[in-house]
Amino acid sequence: MRVIARDGVHEIEIQRSRFLCHLARVATEEEALAFIAGVRKEHWQATHNCTAFRAGDTQRSNDDGEPAGTAGVPMLEVLVRRDLVDTVAVVTRYYGGVKLGAGGLVRAYGRAVSEAVDELGTLRRTRLAALDLSAPHAMAGRLEHALHASGHRLAGTSYGTSVTFTVHVPDVAVFQDWLAAQTGGAVTAAPAGFVDVDVPD
Repeated sequence: MRVIARDGVHEIEIQRSRFLCHLARVATEEEALAFIAGVRKEHWQATHNCTAFRAGDTQRSNDDGEPAGTAGVPMLEVLVRRDLVDTVAVVTRYYGGVKLGAGGLVRAYGRAVSEAVDELGTLRRTRLAALDLSAPHAMAGRLEHALHASGHRLAGTSYGTSVTFTVHVPDVAVFQDWLAAQTGGAVTAAPAGFVDVDVPD
């Protein structure tokens, strides 16, 4: 799965019509609808504000007055084809006086989203295992240095009677072997669930 690297707007012009594609990252359907409402309010004078989003388990599209299936559907198809999740797209069209026809509209709306995705970039969403490591204070400094030096993702540190490091790793078995080698088996890794992180493609 992928997400857009950043929110933004990208504009193209086809046959004197302006197509502004607004892309944003959203976590829920409610966030997607709120973003759509904001764009429609900002561009209330536009001819159309067509939409598509994938958020959580929901995906929807809307042609906003364009002929059925010529705007929202090709926009959503781009999101699906690019494997983008938690993403909302609004393409605002300012009509330029030249009719594009059904095929032309499908190509225009799809191109607007596709070029916007290319412009803003994408990140790959990866699921990592979270592990908690409890180390004696005397060992904690050396272990923290080793974690940083090895490139392991250190997500948090808490101090109590011992020092607890939370790490996010792609392969638990590989990490446990590394940890055993570093600490002589004195520190073990306790499962702490899973996290989704976005990393460069």
